[in-house]
Amino acid sequence: MNGSMQILTFVHVLISLVGIASGFVVIFGFLTGRRLDRWTAIFLATTVLTSLTGFLFPIERLTPGLAIGIISLLILAIAMIARYQFHLARRALAAYVVCSVIALYLNVLVLIVQSFQKVPPLKALAPTQSELPFVVTQVIVLGFFVLIAVLSLTRFRGGSSSVETGSQH
Repeated sequence: MNGSMQILTFVHVLISLVGIASGFVVIFGFLTGRRLDRWTAIFLATTVLTSLTGFLFPIERLTPGLAIGIISLLILAIAMIARYQFHLARRALAAYVVCSVIALYLNVLVLIVQSFQKVPPLKALAPTQSELPFVVTQVIVLGFFVLIAVLSLTRFRGGSSSVETGSQH
């Protein structure tokens, strides 16, 4: 891998990890009924950038990663329209919550796939990613995100932003 690809990979991974971490903060806000505006902006921006930087790698064919990037951008567009254009009014609130959770899940999904491809102990457990440890991990993570989505929909009402963020409506 040449120097520019190493830099791109580093930046892409860093942005992805910030997107995942900030996404979990946003989800915490959903679960505690708080709108964390600054964290939301960081999450949405870095998650969009994660997908966009993924398209900067050499593309020879449509891969699952590219398909996830396309799907993620579409889902993020819906989340941003619901959040910033419709201001979480009525059904936009549910669309925002569900799309945000799905976008975070997709980032975590890619992290898991990449981890099983690149981390030697995980690769040894599931070299083809069809082995039981990989499948069980995917099922558990999917179940976790479905639970998060359901709980978020019942607890988050999109009210005023949290005092902790210092942000305004």
